[in-house]
Amino acid sequence: METDTIRFDVDGDGVATLLLNRPEKLNAFDRTMLERWNEALLRSMDDEAVKVIVLTGAGRAFCAGGDAGNMQKRAESPENALDRKDYLFRLVHTIALTMERLDKPVIAAINGAARGAGLDMALMCDIRVCTESATVAESYINLGLAAGDGGAWYLARLIGPDRALELLWTGRAVGAQEALELGLVTRVVPDDQLLPATYELARRIAAQSQPAIRMSKRIFYQSVNLPLVTHLDMVSSHMAVLRDTPEYRAKLAEVVARTRKS
Repeated sequence: METDTIRFDVDGDGVATLLLNRPEKLNAFDRTMLERWNEALLRSMDDEAVKVIVLTGAGRAFCAGGDAGNMQKRAESPENALDRKDYLFRLVHTIALTMERLDKPVIAAINGAARGAGLDMALMCDIRVCTESATVAESYINLGLAAGDGGAWYLARLIGPDRALELLWTGRAVGAQEALELGLVTRVVPDDQLLPATYELARRIAAQSQPAIRMSKRIFYQSVNLPLVTHLDMVSSHMAVLRDTPEYRAKLAEVVARTRKS
């Protein structure tokens, strides 16, 4: 699937690339881009050829968030507060809600600036790899706004309340090394190694047992707010299912064979 603003393709290893493709706008999103973005994610849910998704931006930025020009037009339009709320909930927030349902790994390859909702979109991903020159910012406050696409929710869980509030209240840009130290990103690589490093990681994950990968993701996110006893009860069910998969039996046979040889 390819449009002017989103490109989506899958390679032979099961790694899909979702490319934000408005480089002239620093990949700031508009309505069409959000709709196509969500369509690509929904397609990935049911496409067994897709094992891992890499999300990145064309050009020199990852994503600048909302398109300022479109935001200005909306600010000057006769929309009321309910219209503006519905725009967020029915369009912008669909990405976050679809990502929550998607049980396949998603890796953000942050190739430059990630601002406002652009950073929020990166925080929705399971793993974030960024270049040494990349910067990230919860820049909503610079427009007199609060984080509107889940930023506060993700930040609190990733870096804790005090660090999250400092970023939300100042809107300051954070460099790659500080982002790594804070826990905003998983790995920092040289600028020319971003895609090679990201795809190497994606292919390593794609080569694993996919039922186990997908159930591990479900277990992880579902367990964040569960008591230990509930988590263990849920895990026992997942494990019982995984032990019935051909992937488990094949890997177990490999281990047993290696043990006998040694």
